[in-house]
Amino acid sequence: MIRPLEVFVGLRYTRAKRRNHFISFISATSMLGITVGVWALITVLSVMNGFGEEIRSRLLEVAAHATITSAGERLSDWREVVAQARENPQVVGAAPFILGQGMLAHGGAVSGALIRGVAPADEATVADITPKMVAGGLDGLEAGEFGILVGDELSWTLNLQIGSKVTLIAPQGQATPAGLLPRLKRFTVVGIFDLGLYEYDSGLAFVHIADAATLYRFGDSVTGVRLSLDDVYRAPLVSRQLQRALGDGVRIRDWTQENANYFRALRIEKTVMFIILSLIVVVAAFNIVSTLVMVVTDKQSDIAILRTLGMSPRSVMAVFMVQGTVIGIVGTLLGGVLGVLTALNVETLVPAIESLIGTKILAPEVYYISEVPSEMRWPDVIVVTCASMLMGLFATLYPAWRASRTQPAEALRYE
Repeated sequence: MIRPLEVFVGLRYTRAKRRNHFISFISATSMLGITVGVWALITVLSVMNGFGEEIRSRLLEVAAHATITSAGERLSDWREVVAQARENPQVVGAAPFILGQGMLAHGGAVSGALIRGVAPADEATVADITPKMVAGGLDGLEAGEFGILVGDELSWTLNLQIGSKVTLIAPQGQATPAGLLPRLKRFTVVGIFDLGLYEYDSGLAFVHIADAATLYRFGDSVTGVRLSLDDVYRAPLVSRQLQRALGDGVRIRDWTQENANYFRALRIEKTVMFIILSLIVVVAAFNIVSTLVMVVTDKQSDIAILRTLGMSPRSVMAVFMVQGTVIGIVGTLLGGVLGVLTALNVETLVPAIESLIGTKILAPEVYYISEVPSEMRWPDVIVVTCASMLMGLFATLYPAWRASRTQPAEALRYE
């Protein structure tokens, strides 16, 4: 147990002007290293949290919170499924959809696409893409009119504009006297959207569900039902509840399963960045070891006098643990304050830096997220600061142990 005496002597050694200025320099470097490491860790983790939230929000603008599909290819009793799903208080919206592969052709350009047939009124309750429309809108889809919404990248690839005629070729063939021919239909572009995610903007198109049923011969069946929940983070729990209620005849997947690769990659990147940036703190902790080893060597006579006056080896060890811990705590607190301030003001600091250097850090023509987002989370701050303080504490153990092993007679022999 550390008593007031050990704390007093340890703090006194910390404040004292050392005869060896190199020791003071190493001590300051250790404190600065911990400060920079904690600062960088909190800032980078907050930025990665911001990117994760940004990607999540963009995915959920077009992806359902949960999706109900049949064990087969088609869901025929989807109206009953919708009625049962709405009985769950967490479900706030439900929309049937038909999903199919297709080839879009315009002029001499051809591109594959995922075709989603939707009912505009119902779809708006599940994923409202109206704010992401560059031109036109979801209400432009009318049954029997064969209108289509395409992504911005897909429209650029096929050179499409509002009013352009594009041919949709379905993989299902139709038998004719001349043999098996692909099914195709001309659609009119009634809207262009920009979701900010290349996967969707380059390979997704919306048509009316009635037109999709005609083209893909679904009749009154659908591929599945998309659900919207009042709390997206409860999607796994609600999915399990619905699965028990609807039975084994259907399959329910939530957004965390459908986009697992995105979020798994983000978690891995965040973990790797935490490990890499923690090495800064580790190096600073090794500097604390070097500092205290030199301090112990420099203070051999002082330690001997303290031992002669009756201080126990444990108390001597506590003195130098206090000295090293103070370096770690001060560096951690400084880094924590700077990290929190930076994380909370990234959206302000980055534009200022961009105007200073005259270039965009995330060029909009290259990256789909052109702003640097940030979301500071206090659990991350607590983990980083606690880890830093613990490393600083462990760094003091060996030098403090060496100090406690000092023999007074040996230390004072040549004094």
